[in-house]
Amino acid sequence: MSAARRSYQGPAFLSSGFRPFFFFGSLFSGLSMLLWLPQFYDELELASRFAPVDWHVHELYFGFLPAIITGFLFTAVPNWTGRMPIRGTPLLLLLLVWIAGRLAVSFSSLLDWRVVMVVDVSFLALIATVIANEIIAGKNWRNLKVLIPVVLLIGANVVFHLEAHFDGVSDYSRRAAATAVIVLIMIIGGRVIPSFTRNWLSRESPGRLPVPFARFDVVAILIGFAAMASWVVAPEAKATGIGMAVASAVHFARLARWAGDRTVKDGLVFILHVSYFYVPLGFALIAAAALFGDVVPQLAGMHALGVGAAGGMTLSVMVRASLGHTGQPLLADMVAKLLFLSVNCAAVARIFAGLGIGPQDLLIHAAGVFWMVAFTGFAISFSRALLLPQKRPA
Repeated sequence: MSAARRSYQGPAFLSSGFRPFFFFGSLFSGLSMLLWLPQFYDELELASRFAPVDWHVHELYFGFLPAIITGFLFTAVPNWTGRMPIRGTPLLLLLLVWIAGRLAVSFSSLLDWRVVMVVDVSFLALIATVIANEIIAGKNWRNLKVLIPVVLLIGANVVFHLEAHFDGVSDYSRRAAATAVIVLIMIIGGRVIPSFTRNWLSRESPGRLPVPFARFDVVAILIGFAAMASWVVAPEAKATGIGMAVASAVHFARLARWAGDRTVKDGLVFILHVSYFYVPLGFALIAAAALFGDVVPQLAGMHALGVGAAGGMTLSVMVRASLGHTGQPLLADMVAKLLFLSVNCAAVARIFAGLGIGPQDLLIHAAGVFWMVAFTGFAISFSRALLLPQKRPA
């Protein structure tokens, strides 16, 4: 397999799935703030059928995040199955389908809404098909579960387009999208965070290690999914608040089992724990919104999940994977630490704005700027590693 991989003669940025999707996904995510903030303040109007907030939500959950998820899965699945990675022309075609979706959504007022939906949804549908084929062909049955959140995301995207067209604004679909992404983080995060933590601690700091994946983790994921499903259907129900409170407690306990407090010295490991922290925090804020709606708005919890958990986890995974798969040391340099700090500042600023704490306009602008620094900064600082051939040892 390694000899076959070395025989690839095409452009370096198409040699592995993480290269084009990490680069263009992060660049799009960062630069989209230049469009989102002016829209939010009625200073810019896109030729989109989506309301400004819907465009913003849609391009986070169905534009940026699917690109990064694809980059991760297209790199991980070959390692799971022992099969060849998707690369070259097929990878380029998938990238073009993703770009077509971004253009179709942003200029959707010029097209039939059904055409826009098909173009947009086709990317995730193709990705799910490719991943399913690879896992089944490789008989790697236990990893079929990663398709569950991908399929949920496809369904949420279809409903998003239907809601936007028939109701004029998204509702259920934006919460369903958040659910799909957080389920993926609960599954993949629960796999990589303890693993990377154990590897580092065993080598650098012997002592207490993460608790291995066990029945508790399965129960935690199921409780989190059930609570979020209730939130999708009835966000203001007392039962949803209670379910989210339970999910928050369980996932705080899950995080504590991973010995993250012992990893502060390793930025690449510690940031994974920090990013996962926003999952139970988001659950807690959503619980508070359901139980004490007059005090805690839903937006605070949604941004904890969307900016903190999803944004933080994707950035930390991108940095680690880009270093590891381009032959660089797995060390967080000052640039990487600045990127991690920026995405967390964006999360904190947006959560505070959602809670109505502090100057709203300043916090919203700060969150947008910090997000742009984090993701545009990643694209720029890792551009050589992602787009150019990697240096091979002599």
